[in-house]
Amino acid sequence: MPQPEPNRWWALGLAAAGGLLTNAAFPDQGWWGAGFVGMALLFLALRRDSARWNALVGFVWGLAFFAPHIEWADYVVGRVPWAALTVFEALYIALFGVAWTWARRGQAIWRGPWLQASAFVLLWVAIEELRSTAPFGGFPWGRLAFSQADSPLARLAWLGGAPLVSAAVAAIGVLGAICLLAARRLRISRTFATGAVAGAVLLAGLVIPLDTQAQAGELRVGAIQGNVPTPGLDAFAQQREVLHNHALGTRALLEQVEPGELDLVVWPENGTDVDPQVDAAAAAEIDGVARAVDAPMLVGTIEYPETGGRYNTAVLWVPGEGVVARYAKQHPAPFAEYIPLRNLVRPFSSAVDLVRNDMIAGTEVGVVPLASERLDRTVPLGDVICFEVAYDPLVRNAVRAGAEVLLVQTNNASFGFTAESTQQLAMSRLRAIEHGRATVQISTVGVSAVIAPNGAVSQRTELFTAAQLVAQLPLRTSQTPATAIGDWLAWGVDALALLILTAGCVGAARLRRPDRAAGLS
Repeated sequence: MPQPEPNRWWALGLAAAGGLLTNAAFPDQGWWGAGFVGMALLFLALRRDSARWNALVGFVWGLAFFAPHIEWADYVVGRVPWAALTVFEALYIALFGVAWTWARRGQAIWRGPWLQASAFVLLWVAIEELRSTAPFGGFPWGRLAFSQADSPLARLAWLGGAPLVSAAVAAIGVLGAICLLAARRLRISRTFATGAVAGAVLLAGLVIPLDTQAQAGELRVGAIQGNVPTPGLDAFAQQREVLHNHALGTRALLEQVEPGELDLVVWPENGTDVDPQVDAAAAAEIDGVARAVDAPMLVGTIEYPETGGRYNTAVLWVPGEGVVARYAKQHPAPFAEYIPLRNLVRPFSSAVDLVRNDMIAGTEVGVVPLASERLDRTVPLGDVICFEVAYDPLVRNAVRAGAEVLLVQTNNASFGFTAESTQQLAMSRLRAIEHGRATVQISTVGVSAVIAPNGAVSQRTELFTAAQLVAQLPLRTSQTPATAIGDWLAWGVDALALLILTAGCVGAARLRRPDRAAGLS
């Protein structure tokens, strides 16, 4: 006998609670187990056999999740853009509700709880992949994987990256929901089986060995969090002061180390918005502190080409020589660093005119070659700038190109005291595990951190303070399974999700409508 369909208001309540609980799994709250409950509630809320209704249920879940999760957008650009992004991302969850409704109409999935769980998970990860790539390059913020940095599931990133971790979170949630439904109907064997499998998935990561040992020597790095005059959008109105803050922070390293002891000093994104390649005063200040610490410096700056636009860059500055290498951000943030469809968007928000000079995308992989005298070789540094850490291919391509350590240069000043910076730190921790690389996240204002290849944080700063980090980073050259597999896992998930959806649509024609009602055991 199929389960009776849930009351509509009850279903909407479950969806809203599920979205809120899933958000609680992410920083700053960090209750990672709440993500399982949030997914279980979404599964239970989607039990009616109506694509339109389940689109609404998914949309409500999406609103309840994304509105608080990206509240930092309200702080930066205001209510209208924040609401627009929230609604747009919630539409992906509405699409998931439709896809799940159609897919489960296939007789095999309709009748089998194990296939229900598998189909739900595959469709969820496929939707995450879709919204991480489209439109305008996608918006991966809020993937389930990024809520699990402190969970045993984080170790699964070493095996299959963010898609596998998201799949595990969704699987535990669905299996928990099926376990509950089976318990209510006193199906003892199914109750214990689904509960046991959910527990096994949660603990599976503990058997994965995460090596943190150096394979190619160690790199001694200093990282500078210089701070800014004021939080918010006007944080960089006083560009020279921000540059000077980071210069002072660099000199402060000499309280911890002697000149020449560091292999590299890292400044954050926008460490200087005055381009030292064209501004003599900026060049003199940067070269002065580079000479003082007697170390190359990776400096976040802005370049303005003669053809127009601007590049968000990291330049490697060698004392007495200047710039010897650079990396330009490959994925500028749409509607933040450049404005697509400017004339169409302007009537909805004048905030688009805050970006007067659109950022241009770089074309080179994020690897900066550092010639190390101490190691007597060139060390490839993997560099990503700000939101790029959320995009799987950008980080992976750097490691595949030889990066032995990861540097995440970011500027969180515009986000104030919101959770944006700690959400980003969780992503950096997952990337460290995924690729087996020591990682430094360095921000203008925090949160900055030193992360071991197993995701453990050894040093961390607070927001809106000046701070310096000194760390001995193990250099690693081996590739994890996740690095080697690359996009194949995501492509496989997408193909299976499409196959399940097609089979569901075809199989639905063979079932009488009353027999399909709910059908979730």
